[in-house]
Amino acid sequence: MKTTTFLNALFVFLLSIFSVTSPLVNAALPPENNLFNEQTFAIKNVNIHTMVKGKEALINTNIVIKNKKIVSIAEPIPDNILVIDGRGKWLIPGLIDMHVHGVADFNFGEDELNRETNLFFDTQDVMTPYIANGVTTIFDLDARPENFAQRNEIKKGNVIGPRIALAKFIDGGEGINKVNSPVEGRLAVRLAKFDGYGFIKVYSFLNIATYEAIIDEAQQLGMKVVGHIPISFKTRINDAFIPHFGMIAHAEELARWAKKNTDEEALRLATLVKNNNTWVTPTLTVMDWITKQARTLDDIKQLSSLKYLHPIFQDKWINNNSYQSSPEFIAHVDRIADFNKKLVRALKSLDVPIVLGTDAMVSGVMPGFSVHDELKLLVEAGLTPKEALNSATNLAAQWLGIHKTSGTIEVNKIADLILLNSNPFIDISNTTDIYGVAVNGRWLSDKIIDSMLKNLAAKNKQSQGKYEWGKRAAY
Repeated sequence: MKTTTFLNALFVFLLSIFSVTSPLVNAALPPENNLFNEQTFAIKNVNIHTMVKGKEALINTNIVIKNKKIVSIAEPIPDNILVIDGRGKWLIPGLIDMHVHGVADFNFGEDELNRETNLFFDTQDVMTPYIANGVTTIFDLDARPENFAQRNEIKKGNVIGPRIALAKFIDGGEGINKVNSPVEGRLAVRLAKFDGYGFIKVYSFLNIATYEAIIDEAQQLGMKVVGHIPISFKTRINDAFIPHFGMIAHAEELARWAKKNTDEEALRLATLVKNNNTWVTPTLTVMDWITKQARTLDDIKQLSSLKYLHPIFQDKWINNNSYQSSPEFIAHVDRIADFNKKLVRALKSLDVPIVLGTDAMVSGVMPGFSVHDELKLLVEAGLTPKEALNSATNLAAQWLGIHKTSGTIEVNKIADLILLNSNPFIDISNTTDIYGVAVNGRWLSDKIIDSMLKNLAAKNKQSQGKYEWGKRAAY
């Protein structure tokens, strides 16, 4: 019966799409924003970590940007262009966050059948914390149609923001849009492909047969799969590692299967990952924040970047926080956080690709800022600063399939760049010492970035007290 209902809904949807007799044409394009005027500029006498495998840093060299791309490295600088003095500074590729939950217009009401947006978010406000931190690409693992609209705003020039990869979230269980059979799972993947999603995210409550069908269908349609290990596997975690399960979304997806909190157990689980050619986003920062919140909310209340978060989420994180709990829960999350670090070391020892993800928008995990937190935690867990940066640049671009245009600093690649005042290979915390960012070839100095953040904080302050998470359905 459920399968029939799903098929009927799909048929009606497709019929409504294809029955349109006259497609929309001649739609007026939005006016160009001054932030998006074409730029030609150069950075001279700069040190460059290209993040190209096997290449050493380029010292005291020049790089020229034109038409959003890198057009020359170590060549003379043309006359009559903007020149940025890079003496003593270090240039790295723009950072990639491989696990975010995007904020977009949403219906927080209870009417699921006639969903109308009741809370709207300014896309520039959502994207500013990312670009201010040099995060020039994000991977949304719970994407909705509204996120396509945000991506279009960025592409059209209405908003300056990161490139956005979108994954369709698929889960089982009760409720609308849940899939509980292989047929439903395959149809969900096909519909996601039809809708324009590039990736599939599998979640915890899928049954085994549906999980396997989703991954198989995704492989046939050329869509990579990321996600959780369904709890339906129970003690049979080995069986979850099937071909084309491309990436595990959290280290704790492995940690919760651990029989002991030991290095040997971490190596056992890491070996399963290695043998299946699966990659991992550890998302250490989200568990770090959960362990803090389980004890006290003081760290969130004192978070210096909290002012850049929309007031309704500030209220959610502080006044509707779900992580404060019992001593037993604190011990549980402490064990997972500790085991996650063991997993990182084990994964590294087996050369399993580790890519940076944060789970941004889980309480405490600030968009953009949390990437730098994750870099530090990865280094604390055993990666070198170079390896940590590689996880947020070259490797992440490879998994997303954008490595021909992004992820490294090379001629003809898109100019997504961060200019740092100090060498991040010496101290990973130097990634926060930003002199400027190039986003899709547009140069944003530290003064421009500071101004954007200041304006965002002021806007949020004006709205303080107007939004309460507990009343979100009424807006």
